[in-house]
Amino acid sequence: MNTIEHHGRRTAYRIRGADAGGPGLVCVHGSGGSSEVWTGQSPLARRTAVAALDLSGHGESDDVDATGGPDALEAYADDVVAVAEATGATVLVGTSLGGAVAMWVALERDLHLDGLVLAGTGAKLTVLDDLLVWLRDDFDRAIEFLHAPDRLFHDADEETLERSRESMRDAGRAVVERDFRTCHEFDVRGRLDGIEVPALAVVGEHDALTPPPYHEYLADEIPDGDLAVVDDAAHLTMIERPDAFNDAVETFLDGL
Repeated sequence: MNTIEHHGRRTAYRIRGADAGGPGLVCVHGSGGSSEVWTGQSPLARRTAVAALDLSGHGESDDVDATGGPDALEAYADDVVAVAEATGATVLVGTSLGGAVAMWVALERDLHLDGLVLAGTGAKLTVLDDLLVWLRDDFDRAIEFLHAPDRLFHDADEETLERSRESMRDAGRAVVERDFRTCHEFDVRGRLDGIEVPALAVVGEHDALTPPPYHEYLADEIPDGDLAVVDDAAHLTMIERPDAFNDAVETFLDGL
């Protein structure tokens, strides 16, 4: 792991293909995740550097004193900007909460970007009220709800499911609740025309958490937006169908 110090804390990130050409990618995980969710994107490092960070409070990164909502969103954006500047990357690849953070960076931060890949995300990310309650009062029930078919995964094997559950347990209830409350308050509808770089919205055909219409909206409302649908996958397309996800990213990079 590499680390970068910023805003009084340490953010950890992994980088592959550091000497490759291309624009460089910074991959941003979703709620309760870590840089490990991007293991399947290692093949992209043959053409460009691929950095994957642990957001504050996740994986090996220091935590931040932030509440769920705008405070956490700003802190996570600081993490992404720090890693992008450290690695020279100009394409952000975000999934779910990570996609929201990527859009926020594109809209609010003075960071040179060449593109965005927005997977399993949306311009507004309302979270089911029951899930917010379970995240506060019954963490195990929340985890099992998210790992039911066609939520995080369409048809993943038990080993994949258990790794995902364990990642959420490792992050801890408070951090995962903060993540989902940050999603719940995120809303950039009406602002997407301010994203001035090409963007690719990637969605699993069975994603019940952020379904295809969310991504069709992104592709329609971002001035240079496009859409890719990944068959036989739900929310975490980059884990469930890494080859198809990587093909979509490579096609996007070819067009930059």
